[in-house]
Amino acid sequence: MQADHGHHHEHSHHHSHEHSTLSEMDLRVRALETLLTQKGYLDPAAVDRIIETYEVHVGPHNGAKVVARAWADPAFRDWLLQDATAAIASMDYTGRQGEHMVAVPNSAETHHMVVCTLCSCYPWPVLGLPPVWYKSAAYRSRAVIEPRAVLADFGLSLPAEKQIRVWDSTAEVRYLVLPERPAGTEGWSQEQLATLVTRDSMIGTGLALNPQEAA
Repeated sequence: MQADHGHHHEHSHHHSHEHSTLSEMDLRVRALETLLTQKGYLDPAAVDRIIETYEVHVGPHNGAKVVARAWADPAFRDWLLQDATAAIASMDYTGRQGEHMVAVPNSAETHHMVVCTLCSCYPWPVLGLPPVWYKSAAYRSRAVIEPRAVLADFGLSLPAEKQIRVWDSTAEVRYLVLPERPAGTEGWSQEQLATLVTRDSMIGTGLALNPQEAA
């Protein structure tokens, strides 16, 4: 049914205002999406499902559950460190950008940190989409050259005697940092432990929260 003139005017005004608030890149993306849809190359419903997947079903909360299970279950921890791809897949966290996973455990002696120096390779199934800073040229270049200074920028100051190892994600391998389990969490359930695991702690630019911070 065709809308009346008044409604049509209001609808056009809404889009004009919306476009004025979009960046040039957003407008280009929308124009490309419209063109591909008109030519039949793109299904808007499929795009919506993909967006919903990464907004609702995929994200750091998945990785937090993996870490919490590794903290609570020594057998799973061993499996995760031996074959992270299979261990993570056993929890149904699979898909694009997560085909080949390696877990690296932090310890009292060593702190691990992940970067992708070439682009922005990132373990989507367990961490969701990468944050803007992870894709920035500054992070990608400095993380390898001066990792301690980069960690300081994130507010993380480590003892001078602690070794920092930087892992470069590639199209073939993606890394998940297994942060140290915070003290004072004895007897906690996996659900409780997962609340202490942050996205940054699984990249290595932060630590897991202590119980007081999560309260």
